[in-house]
Amino acid sequence: MDTEALRWFQLVCDGMTVTEVAHVHQVSQPAVSRSLARLEAEVGTPLLQKAGRLLRPTYAGAVFKRHVDALIHRLDDGLAALTELTDPRTGTVAVAFQLSLGTFLVPGMIESFREEYPRVRFRLEQSHDALGSSMVAGGRIDLEFTSRRPRNPAVRWERLFAQPLFLAVPRRHRLARRREVSLADAAEEDFVMLRPSWELRTLSEQLCADAGFEPRVAFEVDDLPVVHGFVAAGLGVAIVPATEGEPQPVGAAAALVRLTDAGAFRDIGVAWSRERRLLPSAELFRRHVLALKGGRMPTATA
Repeated sequence: MDTEALRWFQLVCDGMTVTEVAHVHQVSQPAVSRSLARLEAEVGTPLLQKAGRLLRPTYAGAVFKRHVDALIHRLDDGLAALTELTDPRTGTVAVAFQLSLGTFLVPGMIESFREEYPRVRFRLEQSHDALGSSMVAGGRIDLEFTSRRPRNPAVRWERLFAQPLFLAVPRRHRLARRREVSLADAAEEDFVMLRPSWELRTLSEQLCADAGFEPRVAFEVDDLPVVHGFVAAGLGVAIVPATEGEPQPVGAAAALVRLTDAGAFRDIGVAWSRERRLLPSAELFRRHVLALKGGRMPTATA
């Protein structure tokens, strides 16, 4: 059914003449009349009747008009939403990120991007680096900030920077006042670690093996803020990522000592789908992120 004919039907029912409709829409009067006639033929009953110079809706036309109004309003809302999505200045970008990157990297990236595109909105979801598929593979997420290199060939991952690893120790620990430390110095300590499904756990165990020992895992937990909390409580030490300028977890009482071991860092990158074309606003944000890679990552201002 021709939506243009439906719009003209609305206008005629609301009191405009066919001549006025033709003038407003810059078409010929016969073109409007033919479209209205085709609409009646499709519906299978007269919708309009002459009343002097005007066409007025029949009873069937009045009933049909209520449904046409609802349909056209929904259509216009949909077109407006689509315009918002496809206009880079007003679209919405769906971003996922690990909790540990949500304290400095993601807010800084969004803040610097919105200096140029203040009307772009963001839909945020939390992810983590537990082994598994990237969130962008399902199509709900445009970009994902993650340390996990996706195994799915349909997902592209681009490295942004290397985030150093630290040894987190209780404030009164014997290593707490050191600026740097080797993992070998903590070989006899109890460790607080993430569960085996996490990529950071695999990296931590490999670093300990390279330092010549197998870590004694006293506690396994589900996220980095919990790791910090257990270390602060004096329940062990932990290998954690941190970045200069990154705020420490609220209430943290653990000290962070830089690890000198080779390979004591994790790569942070951004992932997106190879198979799904990003909408313009998301593509602009992707380019903004990649333009900053290799340099100092932006952090949110206070």
